[in-house]
Amino acid sequence: MNITEQISTFAAGLRIEDLPSEVVQRTKLLTLDLAGNILRARFEAESTPAMLRGVEALGLGHGNATVLGDAQGYAPAGAALLNATLAHSLDFDDTHAVAVVHPGAPVIPAALAAGQMAGASGSTVLAGIVAGYEVALRLALALPAGAHYDRGFHPSATCGAFGAAAAAARVFGLDAAATASALGIALSQSAGSLQFLANGAWTKRFQVGWSGMAGLAAAQLAKEGFKGAAEPLEGKHGFLRAYAPEPNPERAVQDLGRVYELMAVGVKPYPSCRWGHAGIDAAIALRAELDLKPEDIESATLGVSRAGMLLVGEPAARKADPRNIVDAQFSGPFVIAVALATGQMGWDSYGLLQDPAVRALLPRIAVENDPEIEAEFPANMSGKLTLRARGGSHVRKVIVPKGEPSNFLSEAELRGKFGSLARPSLAERSDALADAILRLDQLPGLEDLLRHARPLSRAAA
Repeated sequence: MNITEQISTFAAGLRIEDLPSEVVQRTKLLTLDLAGNILRARFEAESTPAMLRGVEALGLGHGNATVLGDAQGYAPAGAALLNATLAHSLDFDDTHAVAVVHPGAPVIPAALAAGQMAGASGSTVLAGIVAGYEVALRLALALPAGAHYDRGFHPSATCGAFGAAAAAARVFGLDAAATASALGIALSQSAGSLQFLANGAWTKRFQVGWSGMAGLAAAQLAKEGFKGAAEPLEGKHGFLRAYAPEPNPERAVQDLGRVYELMAVGVKPYPSCRWGHAGIDAAIALRAELDLKPEDIESATLGVSRAGMLLVGEPAARKADPRNIVDAQFSGPFVIAVALATGQMGWDSYGLLQDPAVRALLPRIAVENDPEIEAEFPANMSGKLTLRARGGSHVRKVIVPKGEPSNFLSEAELRGKFGSLARPSLAERSDALADAILRLDQLPGLEDLLRHARPLSRAAA
């Protein structure tokens, strides 16, 4: 079998009963983490009002599909688009370090929308989520992601379209041939550009949202018998060869069904680009250890890999003067300044964009490519923080930041993160939603889960 056939056969035949128990448990935790992101972004992401108006104007705002945190019903395509966009709007969603992909944002919303369309069981939806994660991540690894990034592509969106298609196809119960056709249709919709970095554009979150909807559409079309391109992954003009100079297609199926890349996905304790997280860990630790005040800090240098420099370090002048939330999410100086000034970095920290103490620290913080940290890439998204404070020098290197697979958050920590994101909109219903998500594999359908994700009245949404 070729690469597409192997992946399609895997996705179509995936059953929860055949998965290791740790994969099932981790998938539920990742779903819980993503749901919290969606719920908070529904009300607080600055791009949400325009997205809601656009979805309504396009005729996607009426139906029975659920957008988390919204009392209104949506067309399935509209729900997939909104949930996936919201999931990535806070930049607080999960990440695979080596693949450099946020897989949950496109995959889980596509699976949820397909599950509502098909009346699928929770275990079927969970199987679809696992299939989608594996497809998206394995394609990114086969490119590989670094070369894909160098061409200006955003793999969370490009690879995400295929992951979403595989997830929805599995939920719909498509066979291997129809799943391959869905991937062939997804090929025509795989897009995502890093040009959002030029002006803090909202297209980063939108293109991930579009990939969730695109995958759902691809699977539905394949279900109806629509013919997709053959060999969409490995073909002469297929995804891997067209989107990267020297892909390794075989990597996409290496140990397929035996090694689950989903288990190599980390979650974010901080709502910013993952490349700054090791530095935030270091800053919080040094601040506490040395009992530092902002005025004590003479200078700070965050050492990252070359890939990290692209997102949180360059251009230096712009990173040192963030003007909006997107700027701040991708500013190494800003997240380190907040961590040093407050001892934390949460979603509410973006209210400190014009805070005098944070602004005073920004010119004192530099980001540079550090050889020690470069040596850790791509295995780890490491960082090294060097502080000069009170006339002394202090160094803290963090190889594995908090939230990475080998330093994963506990269920209690993830419930805490979820609650902080969900309670503003759902209040006490947030606990019931968390309980339902963590029982996803036992639910006969999604309705019992999703009813907890809707505010009690449309006015609240």
